[in-house]
Amino acid sequence: MPELKSPLLIAGFDGWGNALDVSKAMVVYMIRKLSADQFASFNADLFYRFDENRPLVNIQGGMLKSVTPPGGSFYAARTGPDESDLVILRASEPNLRWHHFTGALLSLCEKLGIQTIITLGSMYDNVLHSDRIISGLASTEELLNRLKEKNVLPIDYQGPSAIHSLIQAESQKRGLQCISLWCHCPYYLQGTTHFGLVSHLGSLLANLGCFKLDTGEIEASWKELNRQIQKLIEKNPEFQSMIDELRKAKVKGSWASMKESHKKGDKVIDLRDFLKPG
Repeated sequence: MPELKSPLLIAGFDGWGNALDVSKAMVVYMIRKLSADQFASFNADLFYRFDENRPLVNIQGGMLKSVTPPGGSFYAARTGPDESDLVILRASEPNLRWHHFTGALLSLCEKLGIQTIITLGSMYDNVLHSDRIISGLASTEELLNRLKEKNVLPIDYQGPSAIHSLIQAESQKRGLQCISLWCHCPYYLQGTTHFGLVSHLGSLLANLGCFKLDTGEIEASWKELNRQIQKLIEKNPEFQSMIDELRKAKVKGSWASMKESHKKGDKVIDLRDFLKPG
């Protein structure tokens, strides 16, 4: 077990709550940028259905080199002398035994002295690709006020939930501070990582968690991706009309009335059709 000073947990999940890869990309970036070391993993057999989250294989020249099951791993990142150390969870959202999964997660938090948990998610919404909107919920009024000071919108929602909600509920029962942050992604953009939101989320996490994180690299990636998105939109009248409609609704403050405006089958920009890998 790592020895950490005033650690907090940041958890990013792949799956249902990972629109435009924001949640997963954030924790992957932090693990690399902060030179975090893996120290624990979940038992995949307990929490995942392999017929839904299939293991990944590496086959080369007709020889099986490796089989990697779905799952989740914990990483420890040691920060500066006056900063909080981090435990970072990178995981696929579990298919099974959510209460068992959450119990194991919170037991580890107790062993490491973690008092604050931040879960990360992202969802599609009626927003522009140039927007950087994050909403959230918190376990106390004090934490919620801190989020509001950082321009995080308080969430109002009723409907299906992700593992984040159970972690939030069980954390509160144990007296832990818990925040869940959700990035709002444009529904018309698919097939890529929204680096602009990842950069904004990284800056917010560093501020909330009292640690340093250089987001210059992902900000540069977003600048280039945004340039390519703009070129695609300028060449397509249908996309231009759609963007103009969203922009007008934003100015009028009428986004709430547009919640059901996009339907399955509406035209979207899948950047995999236009951009070369790498």
